[in-house]
Amino acid sequence: MSPTKPLRGTRVVSLALNLPGPAALRRLADMGARCTKVNPPAGDPMQHYTAEGYAQLHQGIEQIGLDLKDAKGQAALHKLLAKTDILLTSFRPSALTKLGLGWKVLHKRYPQLSLVEVVGAPGPLAEIPGHDLTYQAEVDLVPGMDLPDSLFADMGGALMASEAALQAMLAQKTTGKGSHHEVALSHAAAWLALPRQWGMTTPKGAVGGAHAGYRLYACKNGRVAMAALEPHFAQRLCDAADIALKDPVKDLFKPALHQAIAAFVADKTRKQLDALAQAQDIPLMTLP
Repeated sequence: MSPTKPLRGTRVVSLALNLPGPAALRRLADMGARCTKVNPPAGDPMQHYTAEGYAQLHQGIEQIGLDLKDAKGQAALHKLLAKTDILLTSFRPSALTKLGLGWKVLHKRYPQLSLVEVVGAPGPLAEIPGHDLTYQAEVDLVPGMDLPDSLFADMGGALMASEAALQAMLAQKTTGKGSHHEVALSHAAAWLALPRQWGMTTPKGAVGGAHAGYRLYACKNGRVAMAALEPHFAQRLCDAADIALKDPVKDLFKPALHQAIAAFVADKTRKQLDALAQAQDIPLMTLP
């Protein structure tokens, strides 16, 4: 088995719609799993709000349409499950039960099958409707009136779901049996929000603007994302700017350092800053 394809030989069937399920399935396919996506008669809603994203996530993945509410669709699904290692879903638990796909029923019928359930929130809260925006709002990742820059709960949940699939296969190799894994998008949002809860990304935090070496500055023809956070990077930046430092940690939190670095950067073009970064080994990215 190739070390870069740890799931080679693993069969995955996904009933998971919208972004988290397809994103997780993409990762499993990239790890070598043979993946089949089962779509309902109306298709996956994701196709309607990002056709490009849908195509990218499903490239090379077999897709079939089944109506799981009728006997023919159920029979076709169970024919697949008989030779499947992991079933990925995104239904509410009550909906899974109505479809005869609850964990107890599945485990009894297919002892080798693992179930990875992507839900909104854990346990009984999984029945409450929600989406990425509500889970981000819950953990204070939506502080103003602007929508978040990315779907962090969905994409973080996809990572956790692919991680759960790996856990399931490790457990199967040890026990010979399938296992049940619940992945809550609210937990993914909470995990991604920890740096903010620790104060790191708030205005007074080191990576929220308080550290002069880690922030955005205006330059002559654009902006620069400066990330000279560690003392040796901060020292190199200040040496390049001819700014004297007594303490490369504490001094970077002083207003005077912010002003001095801002003035230095404002006088440089993007090309000059890119050259400086390469010559002095300073982590920065210039932007239009």
